[in-house]
Amino acid sequence: MTGRILVVDDVATNRIVMKVKLAAACYAVEQADCGHAALAAARSNAPDLILLDVVMPEMSGLEVCRRLKADPETADIPVILITALADHASKMAGLEAGADDFLTKPVDEVTLLARVRSLLRARDTARELRQRGETAPGFAEAAAGFAARERPGRIALIASGPKGAVLWKTALDDRVAGEVSILPRDAALGGFAVEDPEVPDVFVIAADLSHRNEGLRLLSDLRSRPATRHAATVMILPDGDAERAAIALDLGAHDILYDPFDAAELAIRIRAQLGRKRQADRLRASVRLELEMAVTDSLTGLHNRRKGLFELERMLARNSDGLAVMLLDIDHFKQVNDSLGHATGDRVLHMVARRLRGKLDDDALLARIGGEEFLVALPGCNQATALARAEELRQAIAMQPFGLGGATKPLDITLSVGIALSQPGSAETAQSLLDRADAALYGAKALGRDQVTLSTVSAT
Repeated sequence: MTGRILVVDDVATNRIVMKVKLAAACYAVEQADCGHAALAAARSNAPDLILLDVVMPEMSGLEVCRRLKADPETADIPVILITALADHASKMAGLEAGADDFLTKPVDEVTLLARVRSLLRARDTARELRQRGETAPGFAEAAAGFAARERPGRIALIASGPKGAVLWKTALDDRVAGEVSILPRDAALGGFAVEDPEVPDVFVIAADLSHRNEGLRLLSDLRSRPATRHAATVMILPDGDAERAAIALDLGAHDILYDPFDAAELAIRIRAQLGRKRQADRLRASVRLELEMAVTDSLTGLHNRRKGLFELERMLARNSDGLAVMLLDIDHFKQVNDSLGHATGDRVLHMVARRLRGKLDDDALLARIGGEEFLVALPGCNQATALARAEELRQAIAMQPFGLGGATKPLDITLSVGIALSQPGSAETAQSLLDRADAALYGAKALGRDQVTLSTVSAT
């Protein structure tokens, strides 16, 4: 089964007909015959989607929808309202209640199934992001910070001609709290880079631009490009064009509307899509935070041991001009911790990391791989260059005492450095390079510390 759908209708025949249609598409169908039963089923079984009749005794579908959206346990379940009421006021009331769509009986089966597929895809994506994001330490703090930085939404209108676009913009300007702009098709395709803050949050696109189906092709292009992949899209189709509406939803449109449309309805749909887009952006940000924290040393901000060794393997695999691998260890660091406390030791580690980073180029690898031990890898180094760069790093630490402020006098800190060189064309592994650099490091310590020592052992 590809999803569990709760069908809510007080008429048994209507429930059976809907179940047959959905079961034929391999959906698991549950049923409820009233609003109270629907609320109970939603809380206990957490369906993936709810098809909800509007006109029911005791509690209307509109009230059920409002209660579902007000409950944190059920707020994210997509809801499609289905009713025989064809008036515009009923449709607007349903959308205002939080429904994802409002379909009128008799329901077109093609449109229904396309809408179900679209909403289930969106729910699956949100669920996956949430599951990943909620495991990130500091998730709540990150989400709050993200919300505080949110800017007004950007809505881009791509109509079939300048006149139509101006009419759309005029109709929306006072109804949408955001920046509404008219965007040519070519600018939508080629005007944005990844992470560009000017990328629209919502595209409103006519299905037919200068040619028939050009808007649908644009939709497909936008969904395939990294810069615009996560933007929401609302497709505007000719009245009654259910077949292309289904195509638009399957191509990735988040919502559809038929022309001529009511501006208030389009505004409601845009606001809903903008809210979902922002929620998805927050979840993606939390996932990125989780990934960064998994590979970052929290004290120094450098790569941690896992990430450092992984990057070393990558550098070794792609570098054909030789690689210098250095292990750097702070001399007598235990004495700093024992005499001044671990908080001071942590400050020293942070300051050492900052000085090292300031002496290295962007293509260099720098990681903290142990308590007071750092890994540096430099591509394209011969022996003379490696020794000179290691000496620069040693002097960057030794030549200037570390001022800690307060009553603590500046500390003299030194490094011992061991170097291993990977020769061009060598089949040596990252681990063997590290072993040789580690042996050279012990040699530097044996010579009295504050030394740079080069491994003289040839790789086998």
